[in-house]
Amino acid sequence: MSAARRRDARLQLTLQRRVRAWAPPRAELRSWASAALGRRAAGGELGVCVVGPRESRRLNARFRGRDRPTNVLSFPAAAMPVTSGTRPLGELVVCPRVLRAEARAQAKTLRAHWAHLIVHGTLHLVGYDHARAAQAARMERREIRVLRTLGFANPYRSVP
Repeated sequence: MSAARRRDARLQLTLQRRVRAWAPPRAELRSWASAALGRRAAGGELGVCVVGPRESRRLNARFRGRDRPTNVLSFPAAAMPVTSGTRPLGELVVCPRVLRAEARAQAKTLRAHWAHLIVHGTLHLVGYDHARAAQAARMERREIRVLRTLGFANPYRSVP
Protein backbone atom coordinates (compact mmCIF):
# COMPACT_ATOMS: atom_id res chain seq x y z
CA MET A 1 0.00 0.00 0.00
CA SER A 2 1.43 3.41 -0.91
CA ALA A 3 2.12 6.09 1.72
CA ALA A 4 -0.55 8.35 0.21
CA ARG A 5 -3.15 5.60 0.39
CA ARG A 6 -2.17 4.77 3.98
CA ARG A 7 -2.56 8.43 4.93
CA ASP A 8 -6.04 8.55 3.37
CA ALA A 9 -7.06 5.45 5.34
CA ARG A 10 -6.51 7.25 8.65
CA LEU A 11 -9.25 9.02 10.53
CA GLN A 12 -9.40 12.67 9.55
CA LEU A 13 -10.15 14.98 12.47
CA THR A 14 -11.01 18.65 12.25
CA LEU A 15 -10.64 20.68 15.46
CA GLN A 16 -12.54 23.93 15.90
CA ARG A 17 -11.93 26.05 19.01
CA ARG A 18 -14.61 28.58 19.93
CA VAL A 19 -13.18 29.34 23.39
CA ARG A 20 -9.73 29.85 24.82
CA ALA A 21 -9.36 26.80 26.99
CA TRP A 22 -6.86 24.00 27.12
CA ALA A 23 -7.61 21.11 24.81
CA PRO A 24 -5.34 18.22 23.86
CA PRO A 25 -3.52 18.47 20.52
CA ARG A 26 -5.45 17.39 17.44
CA ALA A 27 -3.18 14.36 16.95
CA GLU A 28 -4.02 13.11 20.43
CA LEU A 29 -7.76 13.60 19.90
CA ARG A 30 -7.48 11.68 16.61
CA SER A 31 -5.58 8.88 18.33
CA TRP A 32 -8.23 8.50 21.03
CA ALA A 33 -11.14 8.60 18.56
CA SER A 34 -9.36 6.13 16.26
CA ALA A 35 -8.85 3.72 19.14
CA ALA A 36 -12.57 3.90 19.94
CA LEU A 37 -13.51 3.27 16.32
CA GLY A 38 -11.07 0.44 15.65
CA ARG A 39 -11.32 -0.62 12.00
CA ARG A 40 -14.17 1.81 11.45
CA ALA A 41 -11.68 4.71 11.72
CA ALA A 42 -10.26 4.04 8.25
CA GLY A 43 -11.52 6.69 5.87
CA GLY A 44 -13.65 8.34 8.54
CA GLU A 45 -13.98 12.05 9.14
CA LEU A 46 -14.73 13.50 12.58
CA GLY A 47 -15.20 17.05 13.79
CA VAL A 48 -14.43 18.18 17.34
CA CYS A 49 -15.70 21.57 18.43
CA VAL A 50 -14.54 23.11 21.72
CA VAL A 51 -17.18 25.46 23.16
CA GLY A 52 -17.99 27.46 26.26
CA PRO A 53 -20.71 26.68 28.81
CA ARG A 54 -23.25 29.01 27.18
CA GLU A 55 -23.08 27.23 23.82
CA SER A 56 -22.97 23.80 25.47
CA ARG A 57 -26.07 24.66 27.50
CA ARG A 58 -27.91 25.95 24.43
CA LEU A 59 -27.15 22.79 22.42
CA ASN A 60 -27.92 20.48 25.35
CA ALA A 61 -31.30 22.19 25.90
CA ARG A 62 -32.17 22.13 22.21
CA PHE A 63 -31.16 18.56 21.40
CA ARG A 64 -31.48 16.74 24.72
CA GLY A 65 -34.02 18.83 26.65
CA ARG A 66 -31.53 19.47 29.48
CA ASP A 67 -31.07 23.14 30.31
CA ARG A 68 -27.48 23.00 31.54
CA PRO A 69 -24.02 22.76 29.99
CA THR A 70 -22.63 19.26 29.55
CA ASN A 71 -19.24 17.67 29.01
CA VAL A 72 -19.65 16.23 25.49
CA LEU A 73 -22.41 16.07 22.91
CA SER A 74 -22.32 13.72 19.93
CA PHE A 75 -23.95 14.57 16.63
CA PRO A 76 -23.82 11.64 14.19
CA ALA A 77 -23.56 12.49 10.51
CA ALA A 78 -26.57 11.70 8.39
CA ALA A 79 -26.11 8.63 6.23
CA MET A 80 -24.57 10.05 3.10
CA PRO A 81 -22.89 8.42 0.13
CA VAL A 82 -19.11 8.58 0.24
CA THR A 83 -17.97 10.80 -2.61
CA SER A 84 -14.72 12.38 -1.45
CA GLY A 85 -12.96 9.26 -0.23
CA THR A 86 -13.90 10.02 3.38
CA ARG A 87 -16.92 8.90 5.35
CA PRO A 88 -18.41 11.58 7.65
CA LEU A 89 -18.93 10.20 11.16
CA GLY A 90 -20.24 13.33 12.86
CA GLU A 91 -19.16 15.93 15.36
CA LEU A 92 -18.31 16.01 19.04
CA VAL A 93 -18.97 19.22 20.95
CA VAL A 94 -16.84 19.44 24.10
CA CYS A 95 -17.12 21.97 26.92
CA PRO A 96 -13.71 22.20 28.65
CA ARG A 97 -15.07 24.11 31.66
CA VAL A 98 -17.52 21.30 32.51
CA LEU A 99 -14.90 18.68 31.74
CA ARG A 100 -12.32 20.37 34.00
CA ALA A 101 -14.79 20.60 36.93
CA GLU A 102 -15.71 16.92 36.53
CA ALA A 103 -12.06 15.83 36.38
CA ARG A 104 -11.35 17.73 39.58
CA ALA A 105 -14.44 16.32 41.35
CA GLN A 106 -13.58 12.77 40.24
CA ALA A 107 -9.86 13.09 41.10
CA LYS A 108 -8.82 12.36 37.50
CA THR A 109 -6.22 14.06 35.39
CA LEU A 110 -7.60 16.46 32.84
CA ARG A 111 -5.94 14.50 30.02
CA ALA A 112 -7.48 11.20 31.22
CA HIS A 113 -10.95 12.75 31.39
CA TRP A 114 -10.56 14.27 27.91
CA ALA A 115 -9.52 10.84 26.58
CA HIS A 116 -12.53 9.21 28.23
CA LEU A 117 -15.01 11.73 26.84
CA ILE A 118 -13.57 11.62 23.32
CA VAL A 119 -13.82 7.81 23.39
CA HIS A 120 -17.32 8.00 24.91
CA GLY A 121 -18.59 10.57 22.41
CA THR A 122 -17.05 8.76 19.46
CA LEU A 123 -18.75 5.51 20.45
CA HIS A 124 -22.08 7.34 20.43
CA LEU A 125 -21.42 8.30 16.81
CA VAL A 126 -21.24 4.64 15.80
CA GLY A 127 -24.34 3.48 17.65
CA TYR A 128 -23.31 2.83 21.23
CA ASP A 129 -25.73 4.10 23.86
CA HIS A 130 -26.38 3.92 27.59
CA ALA A 131 -30.13 4.49 27.79
CA ARG A 132 -30.75 0.98 29.15
CA ALA A 133 -28.66 -1.03 31.63
CA ALA A 134 -27.53 -3.64 29.08
CA GLN A 135 -26.51 -0.93 26.59
CA ALA A 136 -24.65 0.99 29.31
CA ALA A 137 -22.75 -2.13 30.39
CA ARG A 138 -21.73 -2.86 26.77
CA MET A 139 -20.62 0.71 26.20
CA GLU A 140 -18.68 0.89 29.48
CA ARG A 141 -16.87 -2.38 28.70
CA ARG A 142 -15.80 -0.97 25.33
CA GLU A 143 -14.68 2.34 26.88
CA ILE A 144 -12.66 0.56 29.58
CA ARG A 145 -11.00 -1.72 27.02
CA VAL A 146 -10.13 1.15 24.65
CA LEU A 147 -8.84 3.39 27.43
CA ARG A 148 -6.71 0.55 28.80
CA THR A 149 -5.04 0.16 25.40
CA LEU A 150 -4.32 3.90 25.49
CA GLY A 151 -2.73 3.65 28.95
CA PHE A 152 -5.59 5.11 30.99
CA ALA A 153 -7.25 3.65 34.09
CA ASN A 154 -10.85 2.45 34.23
CA PRO A 155 -12.77 5.76 34.34
CA TYR A 156 -15.67 4.24 36.21
CA ARG A 157 -13.60 2.73 39.00
CA SER A 158 -12.09 6.08 39.93
CA VAL A 159 -15.44 7.88 40.21
CA PRO A 160 -16.17 8.59 43.92
